[in-house]
Amino acid sequence: MAGGTAEKKKFYLNYPQEVIKEPLIYLVGKNYNVITNIRSASISNDIGIIAIELEGESPEIEKAVKFLESKGITVEPIVLDVVE
Repeated sequence: MAGGTAEKKKFYLNYPQEVIKEPLIYLVGKNYNVITNIRSASISNDIGIIAIELEGESPEIEKAVKFLESKGITVEPIVLDVVE
């Protein structure tokens, strides 16, 4: 991560049924300069809920979040450090 300060942010991703099978976390790691770390996941045929940590410079994390939201995923910051 050249140039800036790397940080880690945690989010809950709520996937709607239409995009559960798409490799969106892979695409985030490939297309944005962030490291993805899945902390927990619960996936069914109807919904997916994933706790994820994104590490990188803040503007790259923001771009990754906007990409996920553009795919219909609800992205919520994890405020308390409950996923360790």
